[in-house]
Amino acid sequence: MRIATSQFQATMTRSLQYNQGQLSSLSAQMSSGNKIQVPSDDPVTAVRLSRLAREEAILGQYQDNIGAIKIRLSSNETYLQSMVNDITQAHDQLVLAADGSNTGDDLKSMVTTLSAIRDSLLYSANEKDQEGNYVFSGTATNTPAITYDAGAAVGARYTFSGNTNQQKSVIGNGITQAVNVDVSGLESLLNKLDTTIDALSQPNVNPSDPAVQAAITGSMDSSSATLELVAGKIATFGGAQNIMDTLNGNHANVSLSNQNAIFELNSLDYGQATVELNGYNTALQASYKAYAKISGLSLFNIL
Repeated sequence: MRIATSQFQATMTRSLQYNQGQLSSLSAQMSSGNKIQVPSDDPVTAVRLSRLAREEAILGQYQDNIGAIKIRLSSNETYLQSMVNDITQAHDQLVLAADGSNTGDDLKSMVTTLSAIRDSLLYSANEKDQEGNYVFSGTATNTPAITYDAGAAVGARYTFSGNTNQQKSVIGNGITQAVNVDVSGLESLLNKLDTTIDALSQPNVNPSDPAVQAAITGSMDSSSATLELVAGKIATFGGAQNIMDTLNGNHANVSLSNQNAIFELNSLDYGQATVELNGYNTALQASYKAYAKISGLSLFNIL
């Protein structure tokens, strides 16, 4: 049987290209350690790897969200704890003011302390974050949480000007966590303190005056209620931190499982790859030698 020169060259070219392509593919696999370089290498496994990679990206975003929320809640908790300290100090001072043995001068001496606490509470309520947003205004982050109107009547100068809406972030599949907190209700204590401070600042303040005692009692009751309110928000943060810690641990476990699966599905067997590489390399060399040998033959060669 005679083989045309063009047919022989085409066959040898296909063989050389195939072997060279396999060598290049194996070299790329051994260089990266991944047996799948393009989806066509193993379409089914490639789809599974794509799903695992997508799930890993989602888990990573959940974990990033949890980390950012924990930092923000921790910062908010610090501010709220400062308010708790101020309110506790105000309550103690008011208890002292309610003592019937006080004189007018005793009550006047308490004005400075109560005024400092009132102003400290207002300052804490209107804290801003690093981006200049108000922390305790709900979603109205460009508005102070509590505004002060010097022209209003005593007892009505402080107003909560934020809102109670929540900013939520996704921390799991169908799970969200509020990342902000408001101080609605604190304005009531500020107004009560303002009324008490005004009453104690009068020139002829009388400790036995029912109006003075009513102002002190009103501030005491308001400080107790507000203390419970703010402390409750801090307790909520603690519960949220625990939930996020648990979720973060779950995400980490699932992520580890995914990474192991990705490694097993896409990890190259270097032993098998080395054997195949040597085989294709030998076949390629043999093809070159055969091509060179056969190309030099003709009908006039004598065997």
